[in-house]
Amino acid sequence: MNFSEGIAWDVQSDIGRIVLKRPERANALSSPSARALVQAVDEVLAQKPRAILLTGEGRVFCAGGDIEEFVAAGEKLPELVNEILDGLHPALLRLASNPAPLVVAVNGPAGGAGVGLALCGDFVLAAESMKLRTGYAAIGLSPDAGASYFLARRAGPVRAQQLLMLSDAVDSRRCLEWGIVDAVHPDAELAAAAEALVVRLASGASASFAGIKALCAGAPGRPIEAHFAMEQKLLAERAGSADAREGVAAFVAKRAPRFTGR
Repeated sequence: MNFSEGIAWDVQSDIGRIVLKRPERANALSSPSARALVQAVDEVLAQKPRAILLTGEGRVFCAGGDIEEFVAAGEKLPELVNEILDGLHPALLRLASNPAPLVVAVNGPAGGAGVGLALCGDFVLAAESMKLRTGYAAIGLSPDAGASYFLARRAGPVRAQQLLMLSDAVDSRRCLEWGIVDAVHPDAELAAAAEALVVRLASGASASFAGIKALCAGAPGRPIEAHFAMEQKLLAERAGSADAREGVAAFVAKRAPRFTGR
């Protein structure tokens, strides 16, 4: 894997992998590691993987921003924050909105910016030891890295607001109950479960997945007439595809389809 400043990444067998590898600092994002994460996202997406897995190494998924770096910045903290987010925010947008399915395996506690990283996926799998603590208001800050957006999308705006204001820790089972994560696995089984899911997605009908993401992402604010028109356009495009021909043939033959993403 490529490695820089606590971030590892590669693309193999049509699967992109990004790993937060700064366990000695609870995978906290410093300005160097944030720049490395931007590089990782760009290089992984440039290879057009059919599925992507994001996870962390160690007992913590991501503790958020590097507080020691914040303290060292002193009165220049606003400049540091802007320096980090000017690159990180567009990269996270590219990662979350990329047509390929994104699986996040949250291997432990997530806080601050780690909440945004944890919840930006299309599928969020959590270890039993995972806890979510927003933490921003507890130190007089407001959210970044999409934490407020992704939390509100999954938990609803009112519950997200409450979690962000109170900064109380929420364990993995409560996160599952509230729809913040999609599945909870014993810590020792999380990696295998995430790998099985990302392999399954990578062998699926990639262009169909891309259409599904585009349709669902804008559905809440799209007029129903426009949504129907978009559904029809995308379906007509897919109906003439190699994957559609293969899918229909496999269904008739009662066999598993072999999708190529075309």
